[in-house]
Amino acid sequence: MGERTTWRPFLEQWSAEWIAGHDPDKDAPLAQEVVRDAWLGFAPASEAEVAAAEARLGRRLPPSLREFLLVTNGWRDAGNFIYRLAGAAELEWLRDTDDRTWIEAWEDLAEDDVEEDEDGEEPFGVQEAKVLARCLRLSLEGDAAVMLLDPDDVDVDGEWAAYWLASWSGEGPERYGSFRGLMRRQWVSFHALRKPPGGTRDHWDAEVERARCEALAGAVDGPLSVFAQAHEYGRERADVLSMQMKAMLGDWRGHIASLMWYRPGNDDLLLSPLFAAELLPLLVRQDQLAHPHDLRPLPRLKEYAPAPVRALVADYEARAAEPGFRLTFGGPEFDAAVHAVADRLAGQPAFQAPDEPPIRTGPIVVTLYAGGGPQPEPDPMSDPAKVRTARAGLCDEAWPELRAALRLWHPVCEDHIAPISLFADPVLAQLITPDRGREILATPRGTGPGLP
Repeated sequence: MGERTTWRPFLEQWSAEWIAGHDPDKDAPLAQEVVRDAWLGFAPASEAEVAAAEARLGRRLPPSLREFLLVTNGWRDAGNFIYRLAGAAELEWLRDTDDRTWIEAWEDLAEDDVEEDEDGEEPFGVQEAKVLARCLRLSLEGDAAVMLLDPDDVDVDGEWAAYWLASWSGEGPERYGSFRGLMRRQWVSFHALRKPPGGTRDHWDAEVERARCEALAGAVDGPLSVFAQAHEYGRERADVLSMQMKAMLGDWRGHIASLMWYRPGNDDLLLSPLFAAELLPLLVRQDQLAHPHDLRPLPRLKEYAPAPVRALVADYEARAAEPGFRLTFGGPEFDAAVHAVADRLAGQPAFQAPDEPPIRTGPIVVTLYAGGGPQPEPDPMSDPAKVRTARAGLCDEAWPELRAALRLWHPVCEDHIAPISLFADPVLAQLITPDRGREILATPRGTGPGLP
């Protein structure tokens, strides 16, 4: 009875939020009984109906599916791409249905790759075809997608492994530990795509706000975990906050590129104070450093973003090209403290030397020293290893001063939790190692908009 008592409230919430997120201009009409009853399911199956299905199939159904059927004998809209789940009388082995073409497709794929790999493993497609050939079909209708259960992969609780497979996904069958686990995943993906109003959205928005405050108070791993969970439910604010923390912990270029790849849905972010003050300088610097095959969001923004954003980018690039342009990192006091560190480091020979020796493409010229006096010592700043060592020592000396300046930092808006614009400065970007970035995040910092 425990499974049944947890299925019912979960499915009631699913129904309510699916209906709330229904878009009559884009979605197929909801059935009248769904609107009337606020229920995507059907009447419960009886014990006799479930037992009859088990007798017909020759197997006792796994607990989570069995109890699901005793709550609702079938289901509409199991996520965004499955339109109907089978009731007890409609459950069949995949091989005995018109959907057996899934098996045939994977068997054909396996025949194209007949050699074992170096570890003696079966080639790609062979194992998948065997799994599909023995699976129970759960879904009756879908968008080139199917949900399945594997009766030969059973855990200690009697749950069968569950699979989601879509021809358009670019992936093979995705395995889950149980029918319940697969349904939970479908529920999460429905929220990620549709973002319906309701208790689920409200819960994760509240969790994100709580994690934001904890992050500003110096917590690191806890907020990152919350942001990762909220991301699964499509809460975009979590992505903005998470990116700032991850950038401080390493690979800021990759994180800014991933967040800022233009999509029409992120126009609000592009028009926010955070974009102008922090994200835009990083985007410009990332584009300057990008390798030929790197993701480059800046050219895409210039082409597809709304006119006000394109104007903002053009204005920033024009100002950055002017002599004497200075990056800003926050308020006047924080700016002054940071520039004092950056300017002192930039004036050192180690930071004026090139990162690597120039690549020579012409003939090599050998110069023989013919002077009568002692041979001059080679310039230590011509050795990249010595340059890196010298820079590291200078950064070690400068770090306490930059760390002390953090007490002067303030967020520019409620979505700002870390001084990420520091990475836009080529000198400061070398000073902030991942360990120092974590130290910054672990330091309680800032007061400002929306802070307690």
